[in-house]
Amino acid sequence: MLEVKFYSEAEDRLLKFAVIYAVAGEKMVLVKHRERRTYEIPGGHRELGETIEETAARELKEETGAETFTLKPVSVYSVTGRNRVNDTGEETYGMLFYAEITSFGKIESEIEQIGFFDSLPEALTYPEIQPKLAEKVRKEKEAYVL
Repeated sequence: MLEVKFYSEAEDRLLKFAVIYAVAGEKMVLVKHRERRTYEIPGGHRELGETIEETAARELKEETGAETFTLKPVSVYSVTGRNRVNDTGEETYGMLFYAEITSFGKIESEIEQIGFFDSLPEALTYPEIQPKLAEKVRKEKEAYVL
């Protein structure tokens, strides 16, 4: 069982992932990796020398083809438990972002396609994590924080 927690802040060195809840118009933008049959919220690992904001912008561009967009931090999150990207099950940290995409270009990554959704589909790559991240963004939007 995976546990997802949210924090108002964390030490920058702990932030290993950026996940971007992206929308285009009124639709949620999800991506499908060419090696999987499921959809996921765009995001990925932080590279050496990047700020977490740079990671988010890079991943959003690479995975969705986003050319013009706004990007806002939402919350630090952590996941505890073994999953596809965490063999040890130790608590790992990332930053959750919200993006509004206004124009798209070419996708230049491992992503096969993007999809536009009204809600999260059942076939998710990380079904124990992604709904909680999406709910956090929705709550922040409802509170007019984003």
